[in-house]
Amino acid sequence: MNDVHELLGRAADDAGTPALSTGTVYARAARIRRRRRALVSAAALTAVAAGALTVARAGDRGDTAHSSVATTPRPSGSPTSSAPTLTKTERLAALLPPDAGQIEEVLLLALIKGIPPEQAQGPLLGPLDGQYAFRKDGGVGYLVLTYEDREAVTEKEGRPADPDVDLCPEPGQETNRTGCVREVLPDGRVLTLWNSAMPFRGGDDVRWGPELTGQLVQRDGSQLLVRSSTGFESTGTQGPLLDEPPVSRERLKALLTGPEVLPEKP
Repeated sequence: MNDVHELLGRAADDAGTPALSTGTVYARAARIRRRRRALVSAAALTAVAAGALTVARAGDRGDTAHSSVATTPRPSGSPTSSAPTLTKTERLAALLPPDAGQIEEVLLLALIKGIPPEQAQGPLLGPLDGQYAFRKDGGVGYLVLTYEDREAVTEKEGRPADPDVDLCPEPGQETNRTGCVREVLPDGRVLTLWNSAMPFRGGDDVRWGPELTGQLVQRDGSQLLVRSSTGFESTGTQGPLLDEPPVSRERLKALLTGPEVLPEKP
């Protein structure tokens, strides 16, 4: 109604000019209201657009921050929700010293016997199960890590893994196992580590170099097996033998007893 009053006031001031009818006054008032509403709407749209631009720019900054987090290693103990997903090889490398060498997952049966990769890969029950080549100082060694649950051990050996069985040889017993150490851990698991000279030759004329071997037997009948080998010599070799096993005895113990090599509990 303020628009009508304004027009009526103007009509009174313009006495002597052609008179404005009431209908004309209300018509003009309606046009004014429409123009004002249009102006208000335009102003509101401008504000919304400005706000959207501000939000978009803020979002751009946020995306940049996420990209930075994804490409920058987080310090230990920091949240990992935005951290990149590591490959199995990268997760293994993170558990080993930086000088362990260049690590690559391989299939030994494919290398040694030329078996197609799809046939050379057995079941992998553990998160880090696999066969890995370690390239260092011009040589190539290998790490073989295998987790076997109770069912797999029973199927292979006819019984679950038994922590009471002593794998170390009796004194004076002739064996290829040397430096055998059996350790009962506080939680009841039993870890056994030993050296093997690997003096025999395989039927396919493959000669393995010296290695460290380990077995961790768990109370639930499952077990973890590991070989840290200096390499092998055959037609499928990837390089000369290493002077020492690629993963030391101390590191093998830490690897086998850590949670990273075990499947998540259901």
